[in-house]
Amino acid sequence: MTTDANITEHHGRCYCGRVDYTVAGPLRDVVDCHCERCRRITGHHIAATQIERDKLSLNESSTLKWFHPDDDPNVGYGFCANCGSSLFWRESDDCERWSICAGTLDHPTGMKTSLILFADEAADYHRLDPNVEQLATE
Repeated sequence: MTTDANITEHHGRCYCGRVDYTVAGPLRDVVDCHCERCRRITGHHIAATQIERDKLSLNESSTLKWFHPDDDPNVGYGFCANCGSSLFWRESDDCERWSICAGTLDHPTGMKTSLILFADEAADYHRLDPNVEQLATE
């Protein structure tokens, strides 16, 4: 799952700009997760790319906060405490790879959606793309 290797730097931010970041290097294609937790936290589903943590530079992060769910306190969802934008997901505080919510990246991204996780938990109002590989559970 790779993207356009010609795009070597990406920029992204939350809606209000108080969390602003740069990624050095190509991004993985987008994976959609429709699990109940991701649906409730984002309001729909998480559509995320992923990078190595050392490739991500936080240019501004004064309002970046992390939510750790009670049922899995190692997992973290990064969001802007000012505007509420969902920005990041990580498996643990010290993990080497972070997921980035694809909608926070500036265009062009060069990415496409390549996988749908928890397809059986997708909201009933949403149509999944039949051309994208789907897994019922992770």
